[in-house]
Amino acid sequence: KGTKVDGVYDKDPMKHEDAVRFDKVSYDECLAKHLKVMDASAIALARDNNLPIIVFNLDAEGGFRGILAGQGTYTLVQN
Repeated sequence: KGTKVDGVYDKDPMKHEDAVRFDKVSYDECLAKHLKVMDASAIALARDNNLPIIVFNLDAEGGFRGILAGQGTYTLVQN
């Protein structure tokens, strides 16, 4: 999922300088901690179908192509 930030954070990094980015996080953690990855239904659907979600900054150098090559900064959401 391409966003304005480079992954999933414990709080909004645009509003909080002390926000901490997760390298990896589970679907259940996203739901339990109310992390703003996507709406709860989309996260549950991805979880139920074992579909990983990669959250990255769409405007970062290399963009989506870099993420596909395993480069860049992102958060992986999976079981």
